[in-house]
Amino acid sequence: MMYNVKHSQIYLFFLFAIVFISCKQSNRPDVSNVNLRIRVERFDQQLYNGKGKSLTQTNDFLSKSYGLFYDDYIHKMVGTPEYDSQTVLETLYKDQAYTDLTKEVNTVYPDLKKQEEGLTETFKYIKYYYPKAKIPKFIAFVSGFSYQMPVGDNYLGIGLDMFLGKDSKFYRAIIQSVPMYLSRRFAPEYIVPRVAETYAHEELFAEPDENRTLLSKMIFQGKILYFLDQVLPENTADSIKIGYTTKQLDWAKTYEGDIWAYFLENNSLYETDYQKIQVYLAEGPFTPGLGEDRNSAPKLGVFTGWQIVRKYMETHPEVTLQQLMADNDGQKILNQSKYKPKQK
Repeated sequence: MMYNVKHSQIYLFFLFAIVFISCKQSNRPDVSNVNLRIRVERFDQQLYNGKGKSLTQTNDFLSKSYGLFYDDYIHKMVGTPEYDSQTVLETLYKDQAYTDLTKEVNTVYPDLKKQEEGLTETFKYIKYYYPKAKIPKFIAFVSGFSYQMPVGDNYLGIGLDMFLGKDSKFYRAIIQSVPMYLSRRFAPEYIVPRVAETYAHEELFAEPDENRTLLSKMIFQGKILYFLDQVLPENTADSIKIGYTTKQLDWAKTYEGDIWAYFLENNSLYETDYQKIQVYLAEGPFTPGLGEDRNSAPKLGVFTGWQIVRKYMETHPEVTLQQLMADNDGQKILNQSKYKPKQK
């Protein structure tokens, strides 16, 4: 009899868990009817397949298949305008470093099915909120660490050589030009979030020219991250959205009240000096002036803006995502958020 009681309790708990999870998921709109399937074109593989073949035929094939992307790749990413396409191809194919890097990319990414699934889910949500949004071609390439995510005429490029995994031997070799705090994010799990972020900045939400204060920039960046909250796959960690380590995210959450107090006490919110503002918005190993022994998280202005926007939307459930993203009144969003995190 005891077994039956326990069994029932376990069953009820399991049932409750399913209901709870279902309720949590139901907060998102149903996008199953959005007819969209993202595919990433493997320019990197087709380029490499031309090695040892006719340069003329390879050039003609890639030019016809990839158009403006191919022109940008040849003359901006790996070559220069004064060199013709075949000369650039010949130089690439003779370069052992190009061969080694491309082989490594093929090892890490024999296919991009996982990334395509994540992008499909993400852009279904984007199309749900913004039906007129134009979805570009997604093209994978290798440029020798020159470009990670270029945006061109109807394309968004994905530099796979800059997503090989944080422990890649290649990143240790280029540490002088690409510091570890950047290359640790050159990992597969960052592809979908970085595509969504780049698309949001470049195609959907241009920052207003009048955004000159730290507060206005904090709120703008916070809105972009809140947008990512709504469109990325639900299992995407906050640390990956903002580019923090787990330790950095924990630090920022722990000292959220102290960070806010620091901005207020130093009258930083209405600062317009670009150099002073960038300290709180730019990538880096930490945020200068905050924390001890350089142990703070970087770009704490962005993190704080994100929390303000989240609080605002929590306080105003009647506000739609579209209304939020169109609202450029950072002061209003701050005031109405009632954002007052407690100091530690």
